Amino acid sequence: MGKKDFHTCMMEEALLEAQKAFDEGEVPVGAVLTYEGHIIARGRNQMERLKDPSAHAELLCIRSGAQVIGDWRLLKTTLYTTLEPCLMCAGALLLARVSHVLYGAPDLRHGAHGSFINAFEKKHPTHSLRIEGGLLEGESADLMRKFFKQQRSRSETVDRSAL
Repeated sequence: MGKKDFHTCMMEEALLEAQKAFDEGEVPVGAVLTYEGHIIARGRNQMERLKDPSAHAELLCIRSGAQVIGDWRLLKTTLYTTLEPCLMCAGALLLARVSHVLYGAPDLRHGAHGSFINAFEKKHPTHSLRIEGGLLEGESADLMRKFFKQQRSRSETVDRSAL
């Protein structure tokens, strides 16, 4: 299996996590963390369930991966996430020493790889992280659009019933 095929398969796994988040009423973002070609952790947004603004897919995945490896340094790992990391997640990725990040869709409101702000443009003093966007972008963006369309529809239904 070539690199592109592996990356696509891993992003499909992240999309499965995003679908689980969608099904649970969470913003549909999913992530998987790999080490030496194997998935070592999975995460999906759980902000609503946990009532925790930091319960982003990427952070939960990083935390789980650190437990699996037994070290907070996630050297030689790759994180696949369906949405461009936000500034909070970008900081965690750098601090955890994740080596490579591939994401699906851009996040125009919070994205920290140039969509809103670029946390990765300046050379970091202790770690270099490779980050690329656009892997299965259409699938990732479609799931987000579907979720927010559903949310708006629910909101309109509630508003009308209040009349």
